[in-house]
Amino acid sequence: GEDFPTERCEANQAAGTITYLTGFDFAAAASIIEVIVAEDAGYFEELCLDVVLQPSFSTANYALIAQNDAQFSSGGSFSEVVEFANANDADFVVMSVDGRAPIDVLMTKEGQTSSLADLAGTTIGVKGKLPTSVQVMLAQEGLVEGTDFDTVAVEGFDPVAHMEIEIIVGVPGWRSNEPGALERAGVGFDQYDTVDFDNPGSVGISYSNPQIVDEHPTAAQDFMRAAMRGLDTAIADPEAAANVAVELINAGGNPNFLSPEGEVFRWTTDAALIVDTTPEDMPIGMPDGEALQAELDAYADVGLFGDAATPDAASRLGSDILASVYDADGTVIWPS
Repeated sequence: GEDFPTERCEANQAAGTITYLTGFDFAAAASIIEVIVAEDAGYFEELCLDVVLQPSFSTANYALIAQNDAQFSSGGSFSEVVEFANANDADFVVMSVDGRAPIDVLMTKEGQTSSLADLAGTTIGVKGKLPTSVQVMLAQEGLVEGTDFDTVAVEGFDPVAHMEIEIIVGVPGWRSNEPGALERAGVGFDQYDTVDFDNPGSVGISYSNPQIVDEHPTAAQDFMRAAMRGLDTAIADPEAAANVAVELINAGGNPNFLSPEGEVFRWTTDAALIVDTTPEDMPIGMPDGEALQAELDAYADVGLFGDAATPDAASRLGSDILASVYDADGTVIWPS
C-alpha cells in the first residue's frame, strides 16, 4: 500500500527491456496467461518494468533463456525445464509453478478400452514422444512402451483427425486442450487422467536465468510480482483473461488456428487445476520443493534423465524470489 520507491523504480529501469517468450503462441495457458494479463493491465508498467512479449514454443526457448537472449519464459513442466538444463549444462531459475499435477491425459476411442490394462497389445499415436507422466501412469499398471504396447507418430495437432487413424487406439493430449476439441466436434472418447492415478507432476512453469536474477534482482522480483497479480486477476475472471489472449492470437495472424472457444476451455480448465492443487497454506504459484522432487524421482524411474543421477529439485528453484512478493496471508504485495 506504500508508494513505489523512486530508487527501486530506477533500478528496474536499469534492467532495460525484459523479453518474455511464451510457451505456445499467446495461448491462454498456465504460466502464459498471467504475463499476458499483467501486460494488458499495466502491472509491469506500474513497477517501472519495460517488458516485451514474444510468441514462441517452450522447447525452442531454453537455449535463448540460457544465453540471456531473453530473460523469462514458460515451461511445460518442472521436469521439462530440468531435463533440458541437465542435458545442455544450462542454468535456470524456476520462479513459479502454477499447477501441482501433470497436464497430460490419455484419450482412447470410445468403447475400445475399459481400463488401462486393455492397452496391452495396442498402438498409441504420439506427437513426438509419449509424455513422461503418461509413461509413469502406464508403468504403474505394468505397461512398458515397446514391450507391452507400441507407439507411432501422428502428424499435426488435430485430435479429431488423430482419432480417425485406424491403427491406433488413441492419443495423449493436454487436459486443457484436446478433450475440449473432441467434445466440441462431437467425437466420443474415453479418458485416462494422470491425476486420477496419483501421478506427481506440474504445469505452468515460469523460469529465468541467473544473470538477470543476480544483476537486476529487483526487476526479477517485480516481474514475478506483476505476473502473480496477473495470475490472480486471470483466475478471478477466466473468460475475460482468455479473451485478452485471443486478441493477441488474432493480432498475430493465429498461425496455430486457435479458437476463442478453445482458449476459454483451456484457461478455465487450467485455472481450476491450479486452484484445486494449491495447498491452503501456500500462495498460488509457490514452488513446493518436496512435491517437485517426487516428480523428478518418478520420471527418473522411467528413464527421463537417462543414466544420470536424479537431479536435485532444490538446486533449480528460486522460491525465495516468489516468497518475497507475497504477504503473510498469501496476497501479492503491491504499491499504492
